[in-house]
Amino acid sequence: MRLRHPDGTTVHLAYCTNVHPAETLDGVLAQLRDHCEPVRRRLGRDRLGIGLWLARDAARTLDGDPSALRALRRELRRRGLEVVTLNGFPYEGFGAAEVKYRVYQPDWADPERLAHTTALARILAALLPDDVTEGSISTLPLGWRTAWTADRARGGHRALLTLAERLDALAELTGRSIRVGLEPEPGCTVETTGDALAPLTAVGHPRIGVCVDTCHLATSFEEPRAALDALAAAGVPVVKSQLSAALHAEHPARPAVRTALAAFAEPRFLHQTRTVTETGLHGTDDLDQALGGDALPSGAPWRAHFHVPLHAAPAAPLTATLPVLKAALARLVGGPRPLTRHLEVETYTWQALPPELRPRARDRLTDGIAAELALARDLLTDLGLKELP
Repeated sequence: MRLRHPDGTTVHLAYCTNVHPAETLDGVLAQLRDHCEPVRRRLGRDRLGIGLWLARDAARTLDGDPSALRALRRELRRRGLEVVTLNGFPYEGFGAAEVKYRVYQPDWADPERLAHTTALARILAALLPDDVTEGSISTLPLGWRTAWTADRARGGHRALLTLAERLDALAELTGRSIRVGLEPEPGCTVETTGDALAPLTAVGHPRIGVCVDTCHLATSFEEPRAALDALAAAGVPVVKSQLSAALHAEHPARPAVRTALAAFAEPRFLHQTRTVTETGLHGTDDLDQALGGDALPSGAPWRAHFHVPLHAAPAAPLTATLPVLKAALARLVGGPRPLTRHLEVETYTWQALPPELRPRARDRLTDGIAAELALARDLLTDLGLKELP
């Protein structure tokens, strides 16, 4: 979807296709047919933005075969879909039975991460609509914290500098400006937006910035306005924002609350869990670790990195962090000028929800994604943006 900001800027709203993980180009084409076009039709729109996730094999095919890339562009147009942003965080295997820590490999000290992201930039430059000259890619926040040594940090810094040079060259060649945003995530070396300031100001390039995921922001108990103001003050661009909500437990010491939380502890994805006490931020790498004993103080609210559907908060005694998303949106696009023009609904955990909440048929998933997009659109129009045809 496209919306017009009061300053005349076009803001793009999409949903991320990592909810339908596919490893190959054929799988991506099937996504467009089976999921993306039906969501567009359910919304009654002639055009729908999607944030493509391209796994390693699909990206290699598209980057190495111009005819395949042209065919994908034609297929997007035929199905009323457009792409201005890619999710470059997961590399491969996002549909595996167990993803967990594997999603953080390769990290930015591994040459393959630079090669993959460069390929994604070339692909995106070719997929952008004719009337759009700027694309965005989200990527992992350097690496998982336990493996991020000083040597790896230096390697990651060099890789980002090289990426910036390549993005400049791509813009000169194609006339398309592709920007890449590190996506702060709990447990990573860049866990918060504050953690992103030092490595990104060290790079100091306008095409390398931050992707603000509002679930991650909430999980780390960051206050949206303060976090975004700090990025702006440091001159770090918000390349894109992923609109998502975390799981919130106000009283985690209560048995009924712990029982409710346990239903969201599942084997596929990592659900980092955090709380804030007078001594600061405390956390565990996964929800089951938090529930398993005294690893996490239970005298203050907990938040878990579980992307819950935007329009459907969990039943009491749990809630979702939709208020954090609303506050972030108000700062991102509610001011006189938008801080970012690319917004992406990213609820990839539909099939990881407790069994009674999972969509059992394809059309129910279509309904859910369409409802999330409708809610996000309404939040934007409430801020004064106008939906475009």
